[in-house]
Amino acid sequence: MFVDVAKIHLKAGNGGNGAATFHREKYVASGGPDGGDGGRGGSIIFKVDDNLSTLADFRYKRKYVAEDGEKGGACRCTGKSAKNLIITVPRGTLVKEAESGRIIADISDDEPTVIAKGGNGGWGNWHFASSTRQIPRFANDGQKGEELDVILELKLLADVGLIGFPNVGKSTLVSVVSEAKPKIANYHFTTLTPVLGVVRVDEGASFVMADIPGLIEGAGEGVGLGHEFLRHVERCRLLLHVIDISGSEGRDPIEDFEKINKELSVFSEELSQRPQIIVGNKCDLIDEEEIERIKKHFEEKGYAFFPVMAAIAEGTRELINYVAGELDKLPPMKRYEPEIVTEEIITVKPKQTFTVNVRDGIYYVDNADWVDDIMNKVDPDDYESLQYFERALRSSGIIKALEKAGIQEGDTVSICGVEFDYVP
Repeated sequence: MFVDVAKIHLKAGNGGNGAATFHREKYVASGGPDGGDGGRGGSIIFKVDDNLSTLADFRYKRKYVAEDGEKGGACRCTGKSAKNLIITVPRGTLVKEAESGRIIADISDDEPTVIAKGGNGGWGNWHFASSTRQIPRFANDGQKGEELDVILELKLLADVGLIGFPNVGKSTLVSVVSEAKPKIANYHFTTLTPVLGVVRVDEGASFVMADIPGLIEGAGEGVGLGHEFLRHVERCRLLLHVIDISGSEGRDPIEDFEKINKELSVFSEELSQRPQIIVGNKCDLIDEEEIERIKKHFEEKGYAFFPVMAAIAEGTRELINYVAGELDKLPPMKRYEPEIVTEEIITVKPKQTFTVNVRDGIYYVDNADWVDDIMNKVDPDDYESLQYFERALRSSGIIKALEKAGIQEGDTVSICGVEFDYVP
């Protein structure tokens, strides 16, 4: 089954905690703090694998978690950093943030891309030693790894896209000009998945052609298979618009052309402006006079027109040579640039948020879960550790907020379930 959209959850590894240890050695008095730093958590990296052509693997595994870094040890030993988690995807995969829809990365080249960064390891207690704090009994916890939901969207990398109604001969055309072998039959929607074929023009010269499943009227709004696969045309530099010039199915080829272009415009105005070459297929079923009439109609509108008989490769060589020449004049294939995070996109609250409420004479600091990380490394029996905690409260603005609320010496403060008396 061809799968070109998937939603997965990513969790990079947390950094290891720093160690709070002291040097112990015979004949060495007061060795001092020597707690090592924690190791870095593993990052999640996306990499191209040209052996993959769909996102089917992500239908069955939707959660990817990198390893955490190891905690620091004594003698300033740094914990081991975790291995990065490598996720392979088909070339041309877009990675989008699920909540905002912003583009994080376009995985289209061979360079690995970090999508979720692992957390840094925490500092060991030797970093906190100073002339006034000689016995720090606390260390930093490791930072949390990034965690997010992402949407993977595959947009095929092809220079030329074949578009047109079902059963006009797109699959036949790509089969005779390339090594691709799509399913060919005399009924609609024989092609249910995009097919890529490499077209050899000359020695050392080639381009990639994509056979896009047949569009129908209403495809821009999701009717039929068109809306599902129109995304694969977005990177194409040039479109070959294949029409059944003979009208063998009772449709008018000129009306078909207008209807398909209308659907392109509904789906993407930019896509509707892409250069097009008109390919009049099945010209063996119509007389020369009618071919000239249709050719004149399109040439007057500024389109190049090529009558072909794709089934026997008649006229295809001239078409391919012309396409190669036009591609040389066009800009490179479209690449999507990562979108910068703006204030409108950011939905996560700043880390250091809190509220101060007074209930029954107790000053409660609410909505301050982030304080837990600080309190976990504070030793209430150690004076220097408590000094560190007080500085953290002052730098975050909690002390100032308590004073603004009217707190007095001896009043009770409650933070994260821990109560203590306020001492200015």
